[in-house]
Amino acid sequence: MGSLFRSEEMTLAQLFLQSEAAYACVSELGELGLVQFRDLNPDVNAFQRKFVNEVRRCDEMERKLRFLEKEIKKAGIPIVDTGENPDAPPPREMIDLEATFEKLENEMKEVNTNQEALKRNFLELTELKHILRKTQSFFEEETARVEDTQSLIHAEHLPDTQPMRLGFVAGVINRERLPMFERMLWRACRGNVFLRQTEIETPLEDPVTGDQVHKCVFIIFFQGDQLKSRVKKICEGFRATLYPCPETPAERREMAIGVMTRIEDLQTVLNQTQDHRHRVLVSAAKNIRVWFIKARKIKAIYHTLNLFNLDVTQKCLIAECWCPVADLERIQLALRRGTEHSGSSVPSILNRMTTKQSPPTYHKTNKFTSAFQALVDSYGVASYSEVNPGPFTIITFPFLFAVMFGDAGHGLIMALFGLWMVWREKQLMNQRKDDGTWSIFFGGRYIILLMGCFSIYTGFIYNDFFSKSLNIFGSSWHMANISDEEIKNNEMLELDPNVTAIYTPGSPYPFGLDPIWNMAENKITFLNSFKMKMSVTLGVIQMTFGICLSLSNYRFFKDPVSMFSVFIPQLLFLMCIFGYMVFIVFFKWIVYDASISYKAPSLLITMINMFLFKFPDSQDDYMYSGQKGFQIFLVLMAVACVPCMLFIKPFFEWRAHKSGKRTVRFGTVQMQVNGATEDTAVIMDQDEGEMPPPPPEGVSGHKEEEEFDIGELLIYQSIHTIEFCLGCISHTASYLRLWALSLAHAQLSEVLWSMVLHIGLGFQGWVGAVVTTLVFPAFAVLTIAILLVMEGLSAFLHALRLHWVEFQSKFYKGEGHQFVPFSFEALMEDHN
Repeated sequence: MGSLFRSEEMTLAQLFLQSEAAYACVSELGELGLVQFRDLNPDVNAFQRKFVNEVRRCDEMERKLRFLEKEIKKAGIPIVDTGENPDAPPPREMIDLEATFEKLENEMKEVNTNQEALKRNFLELTELKHILRKTQSFFEEETARVEDTQSLIHAEHLPDTQPMRLGFVAGVINRERLPMFERMLWRACRGNVFLRQTEIETPLEDPVTGDQVHKCVFIIFFQGDQLKSRVKKICEGFRATLYPCPETPAERREMAIGVMTRIEDLQTVLNQTQDHRHRVLVSAAKNIRVWFIKARKIKAIYHTLNLFNLDVTQKCLIAECWCPVADLERIQLALRRGTEHSGSSVPSILNRMTTKQSPPTYHKTNKFTSAFQALVDSYGVASYSEVNPGPFTIITFPFLFAVMFGDAGHGLIMALFGLWMVWREKQLMNQRKDDGTWSIFFGGRYIILLMGCFSIYTGFIYNDFFSKSLNIFGSSWHMANISDEEIKNNEMLELDPNVTAIYTPGSPYPFGLDPIWNMAENKITFLNSFKMKMSVTLGVIQMTFGICLSLSNYRFFKDPVSMFSVFIPQLLFLMCIFGYMVFIVFFKWIVYDASISYKAPSLLITMINMFLFKFPDSQDDYMYSGQKGFQIFLVLMAVACVPCMLFIKPFFEWRAHKSGKRTVRFGTVQMQVNGATEDTAVIMDQDEGEMPPPPPEGVSGHKEEEEFDIGELLIYQSIHTIEFCLGCISHTASYLRLWALSLAHAQLSEVLWSMVLHIGLGFQGWVGAVVTTLVFPAFAVLTIAILLVMEGLSAFLHALRLHWVEFQSKFYKGEGHQFVPFSFEALMEDHN
């Protein structure tokens, strides 16, 4: 639990890399994933850095690969993912990759252009084929309609001997545009045209988008050049395609034969083009994942190299990075491998540096602990080297969830769901990348599993299994002295635990609540009292544990002042009030049995009287001897802790300032300022225990310290003192949500059972079997939707709040910044 309990020890290191070996060394560090580089050129924009051209070339390679990937997916070809993770290729291989991608892109663009042109020609010939077929019936009606057409164009004014011929145009138009097209023709031509249309049965493929389009064939008869011009303009406006159509049947037949021949030839060419395109894309699909990995690794390396500085000789790159102290040997081995791969004779140098900057926080996690660590980091990343709540959250979070969700049946369903995700982890890993909701559930599979297991445990304590009790061990209550006639004549019977025949003293139900309470009329009253006291007890225990963890922080950072002026008063304040309240809860449970329970004082009245200093006159009304004096002592002790928290720490800070010697800590680096007149500070490396030489004259060894203000420090300490004192009260009350949500979940479960499933179970014989079969799916759906999903989410959020606010506020600052190493593995996961 070392690095999980407290973050890894980090150090700032300086790297000196030869120019020819820098690429290979950074590549090895990327495979290792243990180094976070700092930007040494913050004032230089991205377009003026040394390797900007290489980054642009990588961007261009990625663009070409994305184009190929789009074409592969468009063709429906599966992309092969072998799981191969190739190393970053050397810089000279980048030219070969660029040439390969350029060739593939040009070939695909040329094939796409040719295929689009062929499809356009194929579409035109197909439309012409349908025109020649469909217009034959139109021309057969032409002779019969000549007289009607002559009347339309006022042919009665023409001599009878003059022959009359109608002009026409034929084409195709999208089906959805046809109604507006007809209206426009009628209005623009004043009804002096005759339109015939019919729909093409099979949809046609658009050569550009590939979508299926429904079209109609039309033919328009008119007379005169003016109408002809007007009709063509309307056709052009509605994007209708016009085709030449011969007037005589023989010419149309001859043209149709020629069109069919051309269509067959064109179809053969299209098939060959499609086969060639498919072969190219299949070949690319086998390698495109590997190509993406190589291109992204190259780009990441050059992007990282842009963070480095060049020395004056232009032959050495200088970098600064954060890295874990425990992994320095692995980092040095990686640098050595990179130097050997590059063929450089000059070794790379790693030099540890001292700094006053706060190092990043790094917790080593695995697939089990990462989800719980994510819950903590969502509140705030731990400050460097402070206690990490993560390992404790692994137990306390699912347990508090289960206290609110306590039902063994519902917990069993949740645990089986979590176990299924854990069992099929590898098979479900790919699905996790596609769906955001599924990604959330799958990422928290171990949390769900533990929440389910703990819910089964608390469900057996509450003796709730789908809102029903299980009589596993046999009830401790009996009805030996009650006759059957009394049971029939009385709707309710009171069972007195003082009667030996009803309840055997000293033999309670072995585990959890006795199942007889599920039938009791005062079940809610009893459970409310039990769960309320249990919630407060759990809250005080967790808050006390949080305060104890602050002691670990004070000891680690060597802060004895806070240890005595903050930790001890806080612990005493909490124990004197709320610790004592928990004590009298258990004292009352143990001392007052059923025979003298009527003498037990009210806990609420006892606590109120404790602070009002009001005590009973009779000694028999006290819970134990010496209660009065002990409670007065506890109240005075709690009150005395407040000025201790308020004044002791500011006093020691003020005295240290007056003496001119105080210690300021920056992570693992300790600065000791000796005297108020010195302009430099001595920096001591705690790891090596050596004192490096002081900084050169004229160079400041530390930041200029802020002016000491005792008033500001008192205000700051007052805020924290008031926050803690009021927080103890509000946080203890906040833990009552454990009782409230537990009660709500139990009541919802009981309502769902009685109003849904109980209906089917109330019938007898085959009728009951049929009704139960019909009702059970509704019961199952409502159970999953309401009790598991909605109630589970509610309990999850409340448990999260109890950890973030009530628990972590006692010791956890969360003011650090995450360690984000340069890692190819993380890079690939982000892209996926």
